[in-house]
Amino acid sequence: MNVPKKELEPEVTLAEEDEEEQSLPLADESGPVELRLDEDESSLAAGRDAILHYVKLAPSRPGVYRMLDARGDVLYVGKAKNVKKRVSSYARPTGLDTRIERMVAATRKLEFVVTRTETEALLLEANLIKRLRPRFNVTLRDDKSFPYILITSDHWAPQILKHRGARSRPGHYFGPFASVWAVNRTINALQRAFLLRSCSDPFFESRTRPCLLHQIKRCAAPCTKEIEFRDYSALVGEANAFLSGRSKAVKNQLAAEMEKASEATDFERAAIYRDRLAALSAV
Repeated sequence: MNVPKKELEPEVTLAEEDEEEQSLPLADESGPVELRLDEDESSLAAGRDAILHYVKLAPSRPGVYRMLDARGDVLYVGKAKNVKKRVSSYARPTGLDTRIERMVAATRKLEFVVTRTETEALLLEANLIKRLRPRFNVTLRDDKSFPYILITSDHWAPQILKHRGARSRPGHYFGPFASVWAVNRTINALQRAFLLRSCSDPFFESRTRPCLLHQIKRCAAPCTKEIEFRDYSALVGEANAFLSGRSKAVKNQLAAEMEKASEATDFERAAIYRDRLAALSAV
């Protein structure tokens, strides 16, 4: 039986902010801490000295911190409502389990990123853990904790869907999102904006006439060739561009198409572009 590994958050109960600052074994405030980098990498004292040095630079705000070894490799990525308080707890002389002490002993540098909210810190932490795969992080490394939006690329008519788990299916992944509700709401808005299909491949192949999503203007119905392959590919490209951060360019392009249709007195087509722009504003 596999026993799940324990995540490396210090098993300590922190006091309020003022009490915390008074109880920490901080170094002399008269000057910077002299880091004992010449010691063996497994030196717990040297690791605590390094952490105490960087505690003075840590923000008392939500954010993400990275613990690095002497070679600059990332050992651990963590998040906190108060980064300074969380990082300080790693330097306590007692109360840490063996695995956390091993991490502290290898630590020689810390890096901090401030975020506006705890949710932003959560998402940034998830992205960094998946990208850097630090050896002392246990959770989030298997890509199963947070949902993503996936636009597939293994079918001639790409599908947009919510995705969890390993990112093994070909396509473009966007996220992670803090909640399933956020993913569902975003996908609904994206369907109205880009008219991409969300049905499974077997359902897609079995269609002989457009489904209800086409009737309510949330799908272009490539299954029954209501849209040409070239035009559907253009919609997919716009969706990928929008989710990749090029939202302003996509909006400007849709606005220009709406204006062109209006000048040509094709008001039905102009209304479609108007509705798509409104859906983008919701995203």
